[in-house]
Amino acid sequence: MALEKVPTGINGFDPIALGGLPSGRCTLVTGSTGTGKTLFAMEFLARGVAKYGTPGVFVTFEEPPADLRRNATSLGFPIEQWEAEGKWRFVDASVDTSQESTTTGYYNYAALVSRIESAVNTINAERVCIDSIGAVLARYPNVASVRAELFRFVSHLKELGVTSVVTAERLQEYNGVSKLGVEEFVLDNVIVLRNVLRGERRRRTVEIVKFRGAPHRTGEWLFTIDPIDGLVIIPLAFLRPGTHASTERVSTGNPGLDRMCGGGIYRDSIVMLTGPTGSGKTLTGLKFTQAAFDAGERCLLYTFDETLEQLSRSAMGWGLDLAAMQQTGRLRVVSSYPETASIEDHFLNVRREIETFQPRRVVIDTLSALERIVAPRGLLDFVLALSALLREGQISSLYTSAPTGRFTSSLTPAIASEIASLIDTTITLRYVVRAGNMHRVIAILQHRGSGHDTAIRQVAIDDDGMHIGDPLPDATPLHDEEDYTP
Repeated sequence: MALEKVPTGINGFDPIALGGLPSGRCTLVTGSTGTGKTLFAMEFLARGVAKYGTPGVFVTFEEPPADLRRNATSLGFPIEQWEAEGKWRFVDASVDTSQESTTTGYYNYAALVSRIESAVNTINAERVCIDSIGAVLARYPNVASVRAELFRFVSHLKELGVTSVVTAERLQEYNGVSKLGVEEFVLDNVIVLRNVLRGERRRRTVEIVKFRGAPHRTGEWLFTIDPIDGLVIIPLAFLRPGTHASTERVSTGNPGLDRMCGGGIYRDSIVMLTGPTGSGKTLTGLKFTQAAFDAGERCLLYTFDETLEQLSRSAMGWGLDLAAMQQTGRLRVVSSYPETASIEDHFLNVRREIETFQPRRVVIDTLSALERIVAPRGLLDFVLALSALLREGQISSLYTSAPTGRFTSSLTPAIASEIASLIDTTITLRYVVRAGNMHRVIAILQHRGSGHDTAIRQVAIDDDGMHIGDPLPDATPLHDEEDYTP
């Protein structure tokens, strides 16, 4: 018989845990400094109260309750109110650990268990958090004593019938699970939080090492700590099954491209536009934006490649006054260099803009710029999470991306290949050589659910924008930058 699961309510964690933590058992949450152990414990209790109406007891060995209440305020958790309502109870063991001699070689677990039992019974608690057990385990003279006493303590928690989270420290990210090396063997479940420095940037991940007798997803999952939303596992916090597919068509802003797409793109489409530098990606994004503006729709234009001033200057060259468009309230332009934040924080910023501005269209120019700050898996998680949000809101969206190098034989960048199954329409802009001259061309590689033009067509760019012309037969792709002779 499958173990019952207790949902944590933590953003994106329960899909990894396939429903939550095993009911009535103890889960070890271990991690180095700054990984979010206390926050995980806090959210497990707080979201249990807020979402599921299950009272909880928080046992603290380090931070006093006053500090924990204050920290919870930014996340919108009214701890003091819950205490008054009998939904939350603190057991402050920080005084005990500070007063007992560190040389005594033991800790009075019996007294602590009695206090926890009293708190649990007083408010009928179903969840208990212990933060952090490492403050006590270090007092024991040897590993055998640690294991025996920890087993006794965990057994008492199980007898109370609560689902508990116990936090503990670890010294290294990929060498062992816990600091003393025995905690993970005593407790039924083990979750590891990591905060790894890679490429001069930190990357937080969560991994379920074991659920004794219960299934779970394996591997490391990217997460961030948001000052408002707390722990957010990306992309699982945002992946939801779709419920509707639109049949309404909207314009791309280019009549020729609309004709190639069979009359435009579907309202809830996500379009990937790829091409080397100078091929017309930003211009297409600006025209896509203008199409939204002309239709009376809100559009969010997010650029990772240029400043607002540079983008406005380029737009003005094609007759688009971005400042005037923004003043109407129908356009919001956000310029953010990739290096100013982590990929997770960039995602949360884009998400917040979408939630506050409520656009009908979104342009991201370009995904390629984000490759400077993140590994391919991290960028894939970013796009997966963002695409899930856009689909849920039925927002017409355009991503742009460039292959590696100015001129490349690859039709699509790596990220475009990775997310091909998520994209509705894939359009590529290319440089080709014909009769000794270089030409721009455009082709539609994919247009899900609709007929489309399969020709490779010539493209011209002038002061009026991009013009799509006749098919260009016998064109040879320009493979490498050294093949280009100005």
